[in-house]
Amino acid sequence: MKHVVAYRPLPPAVLGLLREHCSVELVDVSAGDLAPLTRALGKAHGMVGNNLKITPEILDAAPLLQVASTISAGFDAFDVADLSRRGIVLTNTPEEVTETTADLVFSLILATARRIAELADWTRRGQWTRTIGEAQFGVDVHHKTLGIVGLGRIGSAVAKRAALGFGMDVIYSNRSRNPDAEERYGAQWRPLPELLATADFVCVLVPLSPATEHLIGSAELGAMKPSAILINCARGQVVDEAALVAHLREGRILGAGLDVFEREPVSPDSPLLRLSNVVAVPHIGSATRQTRENMAMRAVRNLIDALEGQLSSTCVNPEALHARSRAQQIAS
Repeated sequence: MKHVVAYRPLPPAVLGLLREHCSVELVDVSAGDLAPLTRALGKAHGMVGNNLKITPEILDAAPLLQVASTISAGFDAFDVADLSRRGIVLTNTPEEVTETTADLVFSLILATARRIAELADWTRRGQWTRTIGEAQFGVDVHHKTLGIVGLGRIGSAVAKRAALGFGMDVIYSNRSRNPDAEERYGAQWRPLPELLATADFVCVLVPLSPATEHLIGSAELGAMKPSAILINCARGQVVDEAALVAHLREGRILGAGLDVFEREPVSPDSPLLRLSNVVAVPHIGSATRQTRENMAMRAVRNLIDALEGQLSSTCVNPEALHARSRAQQIAS
């Protein structure tokens, strides 16, 4: 029986399924002590979890490891090339997060446009003493232009909400065209500079990679309209936070809705948290009980299937199998 290390808690039904197929060792890394994990990985064939940077040093302690299954759509916590060289298959859970994350994206669009958090706090402090005036006005969302940077699964789900629910014009910038979104939602491809200059809302949904780190910097923010709002539900490092703070403070863009930050958890001293035109939430894109349970179940099924030699669309690096096969041939 294959041995698996789970470095994040799993729902009872998910853990039960895993134990039907593998011997399981649970390791708590929440306090930051990785020694128990590295010890446990010494005899592990598989590992499952999330929210932990998996370094070469951790993998060096896992000579038998065949599969790493992350309970997330993103996989920037792993060096995929290093995993592939070692013959370790990586799987993820992209489909389970799509609709829930799209819900949050649109929540941030609405919250920033209509100043929900700011005015809720204003009301709670007893400042609503007369009929509101222009000082409390927000901006409309319906029939505006939404620019999506990265029109993948989540981007397409956001485009659906925008076009069909709010009558918005959808433009997008992507490495490749998305014919399905173009046909279903009238999405129109634009070069990034044109998108930034045109959109009323710029929604960033690209994966983090060397090519997308600080994709939205000072020049890009400067290309946006002063009336535009930035939404980031990708990764914090995709946006240059220092440049964003400067543009928000000086009114060069209207506002920002942020689910992610360059460093997480975000510091209470972050200047972003002191700006009234920022809606900040603690990386809750997939944070509903149903979605998290679905993600954990998919991650465990991915792990079981991969350990049994079955790969699906959730495999990030099928080339790892070739590296493993070459290593076995050399060893024999």
